[in-house]
This record gives sequence, C-alpha cells and structure tokens, in this order.
Amino acid sequence: MLVVQHDPDAGLNYFADRLLAAGVTPDVVGPAAAAPVPTKLDGYAGVVVLGGAMGPSDDETAPWLPATRELLRTAVESEIPTLGVCLGSQLLTVALGGEVRENPAGPEIGLSEISIETEAARKDPLFAELSGLRVPAVQWHWLESIQLPAGATPLASSPGCGIQAYRVGEAAWGVQFHPEALSGTVSGWGEGDPGSLAAVSKSSEQVTAEVRASDGALETTWGGLATRFARLVAAQEAEARPELIASSAQSGE
Repeated sequence: MLVVQHDPDAGLNYFADRLLAAGVTPDVVGPAAAAPVPTKLDGYAGVVVLGGAMGPSDDETAPWLPATRELLRTAVESEIPTLGVCLGSQLLTVALGGEVRENPAGPEIGLSEISIETEAARKDPLFAELSGLRVPAVQWHWLESIQLPAGATPLASSPGCGIQAYRVGEAAWGVQFHPEALSGTVSGWGEGDPGSLAAVSKSSEQVTAEVRASDGALETTWGGLATRFARLVAAQEAEARPELIASSAQSGE
C-alpha cells in the first residue's frame, strides 16, 4: 500500500500496526521518507495520503503535490481503496475538482467532537459502525473543503467544520480530522506550531492533556476505522493477485 508522508511528524503512527495486523505493508514515500512520489500506482492495492503543514495547492514550496494529486485521481478512477487525512483530504478535494478555503471560523486545534449522522454513513464501509454517533477526534487544521467533488457524499461534520469526512467514488475517503493521532503526536505538533495554538488561546500542554484524556476512546474508534480500511486494501490485493500471476506466467517469469 502506498503512503505519501509530507512531514516527519505526521506519519501513520498506530495506524501502521493496524495495517500490518491485516496483512497490509505500507510503502512510505514523499519528502519525509526521502523517497519520490511515484507517477503510477502499478502494484499498489491501496493509497493513504497523510497530513502536512502546506496547503493542497502550494506546488512551489511542495513540488511533489502535483504528482500526489494525479495519483489520487488515478486511485479514484481505478477504484483503489484510498484515504486522505487532513491535507490528504484537501488534496483529494482539489484533485477531483472541489474547492478548499481557509476556515472563516479560524483553525480547529486539539480535541473536538464530530457527528456521524448522515444517511450515507449508515451504509458506508468505513463509517457504518459509527453511524448515529458523536465521537472524539483530533483536529489540527486551518483549511477546509467547502465544495466537494462531483458525486462526493458528506459523512461527518463538526461545529467548526461542515465537512469532516466524505466519500467519493466506490472506495475513496477524505477525513479532515486526524484519526491516526494520539496525545504523543499532538504534543509534538504543539511544540512546533505555537502560532496555531495562539489562535485558539491554548497552550501545548493544555491541548495535549485534553487529547490524552481521550486517547483510549480515540484509538478504539479510529483504530477500528483503520482496520476496516486495511481489510479493503487486503481484499483489493487478493483480487488483483490472480491477474498478476497470470501476467507473470504469460511473460514467462
């Protein structure tokens, strides 16, 4: 499974364990991994694009973003299971013709409650088990998707952000929050981003403590989502494997 990591402090975290437990091996690329973003998805059964400090159209300062957006378009067209997290969600939005803007209410930082109460969530492969619930989620963003791509369906919202999660196509999801983050990650973000904390009048210690109090609920809730996503990737890989075997046999390998 391809993982695009933009920043060193915005990795898979405990999601990596959930993926490996389901038999899915992450292949991490991007500047944080000192590996170029590939131009094709050949051989990959899933895609995760993680968060980062840049915006989804900051191509001059983040020159790997055009390739990432192109991979996201390819993944959606090919119905490859795809998950965009925070910046990854914004990249998915922009790649497919939607719109991202600065949140007029200001940044969402720290712990918030998101509502998963849409009709679409009840039948969604990732969110159905959470349908009808309000659950904690880690936030660290100042941009948001305000116009979704054609055919996309909202799945979750919060008071500070109207679109916290959506699905587009058969198997692509964007989540504005950080399901992969617990208090240890948030502590690092707080130390490196005092400006965002100042905007919400909170200290790093305060935000970290709030998240730490919900670490158990966060990992249970979003670890389950990670497992469900990993199973989709594993199923995609199993479905593709006979084709790969046949292709190898035809080429005499």
